[in-house]
Amino acid sequence: MKIELVGRVFTGKGEGTEFLKLPWVGVQINQKLGFKPYPGTLNLRLSQDGMRLKKTIAGNKKLEICPPSEYCEGLLFKAYIADLECGVIIPKVENYPDDVLEVISWVNLREKLQLRDGCQVAVIVDF
Repeated sequence: MKIELVGRVFTGKGEGTEFLKLPWVGVQINQKLGFKPYPGTLNLRLSQDGMRLKKTIAGNKKLEICPPSEYCEGLLFKAYIADLECGVIIPKVENYPDDVLEVISWVNLREKLQLRDGCQVAVIVDF
C-alpha cells in the first residue's frame, strides 16, 4: 500500500545526522532498504492531514530499527520522492513532534533535488 505525505522542508537540529553516522544504523538501513544512508535527513513539516497520515503509516509498521539498549527504536519505510528511492524513519521517542517527517536517502536530498527551507515536497511511502 502507498500513501503520499506532503510537507515543507525545514532545517533540523542535526540529530538525524548523528544518528545516521552510527555504524549499526547504516548496516540496518542497508539490509532493510538496500542503500547506505547519506549522513543526514531531509526534515519535512507536515500539515494536519499529513500528521494524520503519518499516524496511519506508523500503525502499520513494516520494518524496525533495532538498536542497542541505549538508543531509541524507530520505524523504517521505503519511500520515493518523484522517482528517487529513499526512506522514512519515524523515531519511537517520547514527545517526538507529530508534524515532523524524517526522510533518508543514499544522497544528500537537499542538494540532489535543489531544495531549501520552505520548499514543498511530496513523499510516497510504501507501507
